[in-house]
Amino acid sequence: MLPNNREVGSQYEEIAVTFLSENGMNILYRNFRCKQGEIDIIGENGECLVFVEVKYRSSRQVGMPEEAVGITKQKKICRVAEFFLYTHPQYSKYMVRYDVVAIYGRDIRWYPGAFEHVR
Repeated sequence: MLPNNREVGSQYEEIAVTFLSENGMNILYRNFRCKQGEIDIIGENGECLVFVEVKYRSSRQVGMPEEAVGITKQKKICRVAEFFLYTHPQYSKYMVRYDVVAIYGRDIRWYPGAFEHVR
């Protein structure tokens, strides 16, 4: 039986968590959900609270993984981040950053500050 999209996504999020941890990020939360949506990974990196979107592609048929984080997805991530900050005021002292981890085959690309906050 083939794995479903959620199972595949979880596998690649695990790879991203390991990669980010090995590169200095302290992982705080995984799969934070609220009615506005979901953020794959929330971590701290230096003075920044980082909201990370993980995208995986097995082929280029539908484009590269980072291309899937368009303006609509960015807005959704920012809304969820706003809710997170509202419900977790202990993180209000941090600067906020939005990163993307793109996984294509065995290639992992990390884009710190991939986009600015959008409404």
